[in-house]
Amino acid sequence: MMRRIAVLDAPTNLGLRPPTSTSAPGCGKAPGALRDHGLLARLRARDAGCLTPPRYDPGDWRPGDGVCHAPEISNYSVALADRIGAIIDRGEFPLVLGGDCSVLLGSALAMHRLGEAVGGRIGLVFVDGHSDFRHPGNASYVGAAAGEDLALVTGRGQADLAAIEGRRPYFRDIDVVVLGIRAQDEYRLDLQAAGITTRPVPALRAEGAARTAQWAHEQLADCAGYWVHIDVDVLDPAVMPAVDAPDPGGIAFAELEILLAGLVDTPHCLGVELTVFDPDYDLDGSYAAEIVNTVVAGLAPVSSPSAVPPRLLPPGPVAPAPRPGNGRAAERTVLPAPAAVPAPAVAVEPIGPALTPDDEHDDDPRRATGAADGPDGAAPAGPTPSTGPGRLRRVPVPNDDPPAEPGEAGPAGTGLDIA
Repeated sequence: MMRRIAVLDAPTNLGLRPPTSTSAPGCGKAPGALRDHGLLARLRARDAGCLTPPRYDPGDWRPGDGVCHAPEISNYSVALADRIGAIIDRGEFPLVLGGDCSVLLGSALAMHRLGEAVGGRIGLVFVDGHSDFRHPGNASYVGAAAGEDLALVTGRGQADLAAIEGRRPYFRDIDVVVLGIRAQDEYRLDLQAAGITTRPVPALRAEGAARTAQWAHEQLADCAGYWVHIDVDVLDPAVMPAVDAPDPGGIAFAELEILLAGLVDTPHCLGVELTVFDPDYDLDGSYAAEIVNTVVAGLAPVSSPSAVPPRLLPPGPVAPAPRPGNGRAAERTVLPAPAAVPAPAVAVEPIGPALTPDDEHDDDPRRATGAADGPDGAAPAGPTPSTGPGRLRRVPVPNDDPPAEPGEAGPAGTGLDIA
């Protein structure tokens, strides 16, 4: 039974600083630009519509005022979590098209709700060129959520963003894997101190994208499932400069495709979000076309006839054996299964065993970048299929309602008021 992809536009730019005093960030146009290149048709995806964000208006915000647009981002995150949860409840695979990285707050809230419902934890695979780990504990001030999203979703920062609905953190530090940050990332030591597992670009490239995907999967073996965040600035600006903060030393499109395919080729992957592509820096649309090609190929395992829909089960009473060398505690407390899980639209069933640090998005102006070294050596032929860690999966209970047809959710406009 194949997994149907549902594409949801989240064209918010509220998490970024304005590129100039009279303009707004262009990443809110990204979903439309990707749709213009046939993304939905090529994925055979259901159109899950567009969640229109509030108006972008920093007003008289000044450093020291906390995160800019915080009330608007908080409200938007709740609405986005509702939409993502509804997609998962239909047994579909959500692909969220951002927008800036603040969309992660909505996804994180949805995952925390889901983890609570099934009595397990949901993990995060954070694929990004920057760690986005600025918070009041390591910076003189905070301001733009897109440069602080990983800190916020792991419980660091102001409560109206880091503890929506009283949920804090949305992801535990030990349930986060960071891939693709640059070797010189500003907050790499903070990530290490927090116990967040990372694989910067040099290590990712040395191990290979396919093996890295499997390794990330293994790091989250204690989780009920995981969400994948992809910021396209993980790509090297020599091949994809259309982002607000391009940094040399990134990966190539082929590597991102292989990495994505490996991450989603398991029923434990619950969904993917794509962020920070800025069509204002893509005058001829060539970068949008390349992103679409990569996403379509990378998500192929999701909709293949052999794909297995997720089934979620509470974790068993026996903790897994410690994994040496990953910086995690040797023993963990595993929650017992609850007596009953109130999930009328979910069937439960066990699955098989597993296969065996940042420039920021906001504070610096867009800068010129030189060519960076390309991949050292040929990329692997493709990802290694994975059957998942054997913890949890989720599928809908069959019903008599016919699936919605593509396009039923209406047109997907950005709704942004760009100054």
